[in-house]
Amino acid sequence: MLKVLKWIGIVLLVLIIGVFIFLKASSQPKPTGETGEQADQLAQKMLAAVDQTAWDSTRYVQWTFAGMHDYFWDKERHLVEVKWSDKTVLLNPNEISGKAWEGDAALEGDAADKLVKKAWSFFVNDGFWLNAPVKAFDVGTSRSIVQLEDGSEGLMVSYASGGLTPGDSYLWLLDENGLPTAWKMWIKVIPIGGIESSWEAWTTLSTGAKVATQHKTKGITLELTNVKAGQTLAAMGRSKDVFAALTD
Repeated sequence: MLKVLKWIGIVLLVLIIGVFIFLKASSQPKPTGETGEQADQLAQKMLAAVDQTAWDSTRYVQWTFAGMHDYFWDKERHLVEVKWSDKTVLLNPNEISGKAWEGDAALEGDAADKLVKKAWSFFVNDGFWLNAPVKAFDVGTSRSIVQLEDGSEGLMVSYASGGLTPGDSYLWLLDENGLPTAWKMWIKVIPIGGIESSWEAWTTLSTGAKVATQHKTKGITLELTNVKAGQTLAAMGRSKDVFAALTD
């Protein structure tokens, strides 16, 4: 038995070393870009390509992230209904506060707080995947132009604050019109630096804003489904304001 355990330990050690070597070999150092007016102009070109103006004036948005989390977002009041499994949270992201239910049962105290915080973390991540380009000028961001191997220019956007993991950086790869085709990521939750994920299957919402609904990363596809936008509850197929429960 001791000999078997010893061999299992050796195999696990070899696997751990192999994974470490793979990660090191696959990881890319974050490139240094040039900040300044040209970088900001390239960022503005990206914002125009996704029609940030239309996005900013959009009142309601709904989507399902990776088949797991359902969202209904009142952008004007910045209130979000988040649903997953049998959980429902009405969330105020600015205050990380709200109300929570498990099935039909309203939760209170620590149980409610735990779900509200989880819903907030889901929304921060999944909302970023919904439309990260429009966050290129958020507070705490910096922008730089990176020269790519094919001679084109990429846009690096770094986040010194905000989100779940401040310090993350994203290198946008853009087409000739400034529309993102992919990004490379240097983020804390992924141990491989420079991993690339596509931005594709772009759709134009009814309000005119554009969002990508498919992202492919090393053979894994992440999809955003049930994507819809509108300026009224009726346009979203709703007859009442679900967020009224936050003021009851």
